[in-house]
Amino acid sequence: MKNLLYLLISVLFISCSTDPEPIDYGNEACAFCEMTIVDRSFSAQAVSEKGKQFKYDAIECMVNDLHDHTEAMALQQVANFSHPGNMIAVEQALFLVNDSINSPMGANLAAVKKESSIASTQSSGTYYWNDLKAYLLEKDTIIRTQ
Repeated sequence: MKNLLYLLISVLFISCSTDPEPIDYGNEACAFCEMTIVDRSFSAQAVSEKGKQFKYDAIECMVNDLHDHTEAMALQQVANFSHPGNMIAVEQALFLVNDSINSPMGANLAAVKKESSIASTQSSGTYYWNDLKAYLLEKDTIIRTQ
């Protein structure tokens, strides 16, 4: 009986974890646009403080989806364009908007680590997380779902 109680408590704590779960590329759908998440260079992910997982096929999908969310997020991360499949926290990222970047939803948007060599060669079209959200709002690329 005591072991069962420990097991139930463990399951409760695990189910409320704010650790990100790996994205199952090619099988999982985007939480916003419902397209299959395929490209490891542009994916994004958020985890609520209650442990709910949100996975996206593009950074702009995460920005759109979280724009109207009332749920507090414990974690927000994006794919590192320089190292596809590796995720970085949005606070550690520099966001690049460039016509040569073909992101899945057409915002021409990718993320790299702030200290990467790509980041140091870019002068225009670069944004930090909060600036990126404001830029997308200003460009009216935020899609209203209501």
